[in-house]
Amino acid sequence: MARQDKIRLGAFLRGPGHHLAAWRHPEVPANPGLDFAHYRDAALIAEHGLFDMVFLADSLSARNGEQPIETLERTGHVVHFEPLTLLSALSAVTERVGLVATASTTYWEPFHLARLFASLDHLSGGRAGWNIVTSSDAAAAGNFGREAHPRHADRYARAEEFVDVVLKLWDSWDDEAFIADKASGLAIDRNGIHIPDHVGTHFRVRGPLNVARPIQGHPVMVQAGSSDAGQDLAARTAEVVFTAHATLQSAQAFYADLKARAAGLGRQPESIRIMPGIFPVIGATKTEAEDKFAAIQGLTDPVVGLALLSGLLGDADLSGYDLDGPLPELDQSEAVKSRLKLVSGIARDRKLTIRETYLAIAGARGHYQVVGTPVEIADLLEEWFEGHAADGFNIMPPILPAGLSDFVDTVIPELQRRGLFRTAYEGATLRENLGLERPANRFATKAEAAE
Repeated sequence: MARQDKIRLGAFLRGPGHHLAAWRHPEVPANPGLDFAHYRDAALIAEHGLFDMVFLADSLSARNGEQPIETLERTGHVVHFEPLTLLSALSAVTERVGLVATASTTYWEPFHLARLFASLDHLSGGRAGWNIVTSSDAAAAGNFGREAHPRHADRYARAEEFVDVVLKLWDSWDDEAFIADKASGLAIDRNGIHIPDHVGTHFRVRGPLNVARPIQGHPVMVQAGSSDAGQDLAARTAEVVFTAHATLQSAQAFYADLKARAAGLGRQPESIRIMPGIFPVIGATKTEAEDKFAAIQGLTDPVVGLALLSGLLGDADLSGYDLDGPLPELDQSEAVKSRLKLVSGIARDRKLTIRETYLAIAGARGHYQVVGTPVEIADLLEEWFEGHAADGFNIMPPILPAGLSDFVDTVIPELQRRGLFRTAYEGATLRENLGLERPANRFATKAEAAE
């Protein structure tokens, strides 16, 4: 039986595009990471295509910051805007598309983060979303006065409490607390003030927040970890989950498992939207698409390709291995566990050499890669959607803006023709367009129950 809901779409905006060599492509402007007009145009393309959201990832150190200078000097997209600053600017030039940014629970503080995302939600009219990460970037530690990057388990323990504190802060005020009654002189309804006064293992936060409750109640909660700890966090807190899968079967297994975990915690499975990353290279014909892909693959620098592979494998030292030999067995306990498993699996299952492995991930970084016509790409999205491998997709254009324009101009109409994607936005907020409920204020609900 066909699903009754629609495909959800995010546009994953990475300055030059997602291919490792995108910055060298002749259609990509120089240093797009610091070009507001470039991001503005990409966001407007996504909004024209009726995407649910645009999404910005983030890094708290210069990319490949731990790599030798000969690697760093050959790496594009090292510098770029801080995501919340950029999304605040984009909120003024867009009207409906959601604005989702990554922020770390390891190196931020709950009050600071809650304040910034609440502000973005008000600035945008209710379109903010927070991608919750624990930061896999070990180099970030040195930028925040720490001698070492926290262990994987410790990062997730902190993240659990961090999210709880942020939600409490967003509920510091009732929706109608700021009455601004000039006649009586009362600016705030005292019954609408809720002081979290949180005392926990990692945080002591008094509150209340000095921003009113967000328009959406809470900005949409997004999570991208696929390890066991990451899935547990997502099952408890996430409303959208970004994930990476190289096969339909893997995506289906993840989808079923995460929905079951959420149900086991008393949540409705449909309260979570699972959106795997898709890296599409689009051509009018299959041959044209393959030629496009071959052209950008040919721009891949072996030094940078090897550094990318090393980073995805937990900064594994591959310098002593033959590039045309097999990928060695690795034990990286503090790596991004899900991505280490995924990339190692790609190399093993396809019997790839080290060189072939970094070329295989140079575009999609372990996400699903599809090279073909608009119909072929729509076929794939429909198969995953109807096969309960996805509720939607995070689209990763090879280059910007052309790769996103190709998707909007050719794939979106094909999805609409099949009745799989909207023809107009359903609402004004990101929650409304995703079909997610607006959360009740936890403190107001407790007070009502007590009465």
